[in-house]
Amino acid sequence: MNTGRNFSVSPWLRSRTGLIFLAFLGIVTFFLVTEHTAHFFGILPYALLLLCPLLHLLMHGGHGGHDGHAEQHEHSSEEKK
Repeated sequence: MNTGRNFSVSPWLRSRTGLIFLAFLGIVTFFLVTEHTAHFFGILPYALLLLCPLLHLLMHGGHGGHDGHAEQHEHSSEEKK
């Protein structure tokens, strides 16, 4: 399916300034990853625990939260009578 949209890289990134910026960004990323790996892995278990409540809130936002469960429970108890 062709929507007619043409996605391309910004002309600024292909300029001399853009290429220097991308090279600088790559070097900075490399040194951050290599020098701070121990810190990252030390914090990772705590970060995963802190993300659990956030993910719980975000995942329940997709189906409307817990509001529908009470109504569903009432309808099923009426059917049993």
